[in-house]
Amino acid sequence: MTTLYKNEQSGRSMVEMLGVLAIIGVLSIGGISGYSKAMAKFRVNKTMDQISMLVMNIRTLYSGNIDYTGLGDTVAINMGIIPKDMLSKSNPSSVIINAYQGVVQLSDANTGGYGRSFTVTYTGLTREACVAMATADWVSQAGSGLYAIRIGAQEDVAGLEAKQKPATDLTEYLIDDLPVALSVAADNCSNAADSGNTVQWEYY
Repeated sequence: MTTLYKNEQSGRSMVEMLGVLAIIGVLSIGGISGYSKAMAKFRVNKTMDQISMLVMNIRTLYSGNIDYTGLGDTVAINMGIIPKDMLSKSNPSSVIINAYQGVVQLSDANTGGYGRSFTVTYTGLTREACVAMATADWVSQAGSGLYAIRIGAQEDVAGLEAKQKPATDLTEYLIDDLPVALSVAADNCSNAADSGNTVQWEYY
């Protein structure tokens, strides 16, 4: 008498495997998207911390003298008020960079012929970063002294290049009604490129 054995082996069908792969793909895309957003927020927060620190360091350096005449990138670097991670690897003695690899420029504003104010300029910003930094509530910070913010897209500012001083070129974007409205920042941070926007803060 012949005995028949039923094969009970179980396995994944092709449809089931495709379903599993689809779920893994969706989760991976969600993870990458979440990581990208987290990194973007981290860079904005890091940049805002850098700006606050730079302003504090400049004020400390000039605490015995309210005249900021002569303030510049090289002076700030030589006086040791710039963190090492903000110094350009190719030119650490005179070029300061931000978290977006754009150039940071420090200068006396020389308003009315007097160096009673100074500017901190960040170039090479994404549009998202430009809007976030321009609209931050800088004025409420203790002893802020913020007088004005200038915002511009580099493609719209004549002659604005990596190592030029854009202060005079950005005067048409002067905003002294602070904090800056979101709609105003969105209009002025108009370069959608990854490195096309500039924000400048002027402090007394």
